[in-house]
Amino acid sequence: MDKQVGVSPQKVSRKWILKMAWRDARKSRSRLLLFISSIVIGIAALVAINSFSDNLQSDINSQAKELLGADLELASNDPNFSYGIVDSMNTEVSFENSFASMIFFPKNQESRLVDVRSLEGGFPYYGKLETEPINAEATFRDGSAKALVDQSVLVQYNVGVGDSIKIGQVTFKIEGALISSPSQSMGATLVAPAVYIPMSYLDSTGLITRGSRVYYRRFYKFINPPKDFDIDAQIRADSDSLRLWKISSETIRERKEDTGRTFDDLADFLNLVAFVALLLGCVGVASAVHIYIKEKIRLVAILRCLGASGKDAFYIYLTQIGIFGLFGSILGAIAGTFIQTVLPKIFAEFLPVDVTIALSWTSILGGVITGLFMSVLFALSPLVSIRKASPLITLRGVNDNKRRGIDKIQALIYSAIFIFVISFAFIQIGSFIDSLWFTLFIALAFGFLALIAKISMWLVKKFFPSSWSYVWRQSLANLYRPNNQTLILISSIGLGTALITTLYFIQSLLISQVEITTNEDRPNLMIFDIQSHQVAALTQLTKDTGLLVMQSVPVVTMRLKSINGLSYQKAMEDTVRNFRGSMFRREWRVTYRDSLIESEELVQGSLQESNSTGDNLPAVSLEESYTTRNNLKLGDTLVWNVQGVPISTVLGSTREIDWNRVQTNFLGLFPSGVLEAAPQFHVLITRVQSVEEGALFQREVVKAYPNVSVIDVGLILNTLDDILDKIAFVIRFMALFSIVTGLLVLISSVILSKFQRIKESVLLRTMGATRNQILSINSLEYFFLGSLASLSGISLAMLGSWGLAYYSFDSTFIPNLLPIALVYLTITGLTIIIGLINSRGIISKPPLEVLRNEIQ
Repeated sequence: MDKQVGVSPQKVSRKWILKMAWRDARKSRSRLLLFISSIVIGIAALVAINSFSDNLQSDINSQAKELLGADLELASNDPNFSYGIVDSMNTEVSFENSFASMIFFPKNQESRLVDVRSLEGGFPYYGKLETEPINAEATFRDGSAKALVDQSVLVQYNVGVGDSIKIGQVTFKIEGALISSPSQSMGATLVAPAVYIPMSYLDSTGLITRGSRVYYRRFYKFINPPKDFDIDAQIRADSDSLRLWKISSETIRERKEDTGRTFDDLADFLNLVAFVALLLGCVGVASAVHIYIKEKIRLVAILRCLGASGKDAFYIYLTQIGIFGLFGSILGAIAGTFIQTVLPKIFAEFLPVDVTIALSWTSILGGVITGLFMSVLFALSPLVSIRKASPLITLRGVNDNKRRGIDKIQALIYSAIFIFVISFAFIQIGSFIDSLWFTLFIALAFGFLALIAKISMWLVKKFFPSSWSYVWRQSLANLYRPNNQTLILISSIGLGTALITTLYFIQSLLISQVEITTNEDRPNLMIFDIQSHQVAALTQLTKDTGLLVMQSVPVVTMRLKSINGLSYQKAMEDTVRNFRGSMFRREWRVTYRDSLIESEELVQGSLQESNSTGDNLPAVSLEESYTTRNNLKLGDTLVWNVQGVPISTVLGSTREIDWNRVQTNFLGLFPSGVLEAAPQFHVLITRVQSVEEGALFQREVVKAYPNVSVIDVGLILNTLDDILDKIAFVIRFMALFSIVTGLLVLISSVILSKFQRIKESVLLRTMGATRNQILSINSLEYFFLGSLASLSGISLAMLGSWGLAYYSFDSTFIPNLLPIALVYLTITGLTIIIGLINSRGIISKPPLEVLRNEIQ
């Protein structure tokens, strides 16, 4: 019957379609601008983050030499190590001997564990030691007793340039604050910040004695090397020999690659932020166009009556969406280009290079194309429905199309959306499996939200409270009546809530992963490098100070010599057990005792209490996961090189170790009666009740035993808190992209949905409904919608965060109720407020004026 109404469709020109699209757009500019807003923030985030990542990678590549400071770095625990090929070349060499030690501040009588680095030569050859004042990098090398001290230490202990520090027996003048150096990392700075001194004063400190743990580095600059010389290829060719000689190496290319890998996690996080912001934009596009097209369906019917075909109407609105989508994408790209100028400042303290600000045309063009494609693709699903709009809608006022079954075009669109999300996730995340799981989660999330909406509508209709007041009945009826907005608002607002809340939960989870917690009975002060003859006196000093000696542990250094009679070379050739070479290359630090401590749990075998008789091979215990990774089995014979003395043992047991506890944990545990005579140092652990008590105790220890080092866990916690605050600020700043996009989706969804309630509100006013009644009806409706959407989104976020915590982070997810309540109140409150603001235009004007202005 529909085909008999109106004139026969005529073929129309593209010019007419463009003209009609423009004429209609002029009337709907405010609503189309809301559609644009959903695109702008997502594309801005995408362009800003991709541009920043491109510039960062480019700067890492261009500043690779400054990252290392030399052409080659060699390092070893042996002061006499040599690498013949390099030593025979024409090079400039600098030497650095580094070790952990306490420094003393005469100004305030305090002390601090630092990484003392004695330097000789012109290192760094590329870049510089960044200091304040700038010339301190050169003047501290003038032969006087001068030092460069990490700037965080100067701030912490209220000392400055010109003050002095005491290292061992030598007092050094603080020549400058060390801001950064090529070999400095944030992790090392957290525990032991760097202090540079001239190497000519190293022996005078009296800290380097037999058994001292010193790390020897050499930095090489090649002078006129042969044209065909490739240091990376040479290092790869000699890798086995270098491992055998216990020499570690690093080249410019390796430092560049390592730095790039270090920031992969940052890149993944930034890409996730861009992906979430863009996905929220997609939701905003779909919901905005869905509501917009519902409003335009009557105009489409009129066009059909005038001779236009369904395809003509489809092309008119597709042209509209495409033009405004392109406009929004360009605006987003421009905004992203400006936002990227802020990102280097936000991340400055975490970056090893100075990031230049440059236009990344690849990112800009990619953002514009992505925005245009996204706006059209996610608009297609509601757009294609107008192809079948009946001309009879002009008479009936509603779409009576009750067609059932699957529309093939709709199925193709949904498939394209699914492929787009997977593909874009893969581009941003880099893992197809992760991208697939993420896309499936989003699809399940939409299904879950749609199910909540359908169940809610069914429950309200099934158990409708007929006895309630008119206002409550009317607001509840709006949830399931024709042209209801329940499904679209719960889906869009719910998914936005889920994504934003998940981002918050994951932020809290990531931060909690690096937080160190200490209970009242846990140790917080660790003293190490104690020589055997100092143990008794230092233990007594600790007790005299009123502190409890919670642990006093001997530590013996050694290397693994053979497994089941197989040396390193033979073990590497064994294709049956596939032993890992790292077992032989590492320097083992083990202890001996006849019992387990609270952080250990026996998994396999039995712990040998003592080996005093020496009738059998001593039975050692190793960490369970380590033995599994290295293909070791109970009963394997392990021969150790204990500083030149071979000691044969058997693997008798494995232990599970809680490494998160602040105490001494060891991969290897020997029984008593084996290592007592071996060269060793000791670690003493105690607990102080206050910062002042810890400072006084450290002062006494350093004065009496300058070779001893103290780790103040409380001080590390304070430093860590500062770093975590900076990380949290960065995460929250980046999350703003998603939050702002989500809020725009919420605002646009609610504002656009008001046009579906205009006629109804006008009819209510015409029939005598008061202003307060209409406001109450709208308030209650938006309260129900906001509550359902926010609670559904929060439930999804909790489920997703639990899955990530359990499967990805191996952690326990414990949600914080306060943020959950704030999210619920914020989303629900915003939904109500925006809905009421929209209603003002309806209730403050005469019904006829509203109809003329709003109903098309």
